[in-house]
Amino acid sequence: QLQLVVSGGGLVQAGDSLRLSCAASGHFFSRYSIGWFRQAPGKEREIVAFGPWNGDTKYYADSVKGRFTISRDNAKNTAYLQMDSLKPEDTAVYYCAATTGSMTGEYNFWGQGTQVTVSA
Repeated sequence: QLQLVVSGGGLVQAGDSLRLSCAASGHFFSRYSIGWFRQAPGKEREIVAFGPWNGDTKYYADSVKGRFTISRDNAKNTAYLQMDSLKPEDTAVYYCAATTGSMTGEYNFWGQGTQVTVSA
């Protein structure tokens, strides 16, 4: 069992940076791959970044590639999403989720979400 707590959201201006954290409590965090998702008002939830537990190639959605970076510190049971050069279209609620499966499969545990608002 994992409990995930997301933090680090806020209101920023276009071009600014934010770092989201996904702190896990429980066991075997290092064995879970982490996905970062977002959902904007009126839109479906989408995955923006995925970091496999074993360090394999990370995935980024085209819309964030080159601007967002997913990372983790297993010693701290925490995953991160560094978001640079933020744009108004990045405004959404951001979630982290953990899975023992593939990026497109079912996620075992979800964080509560944090609001990111980017003003023009």
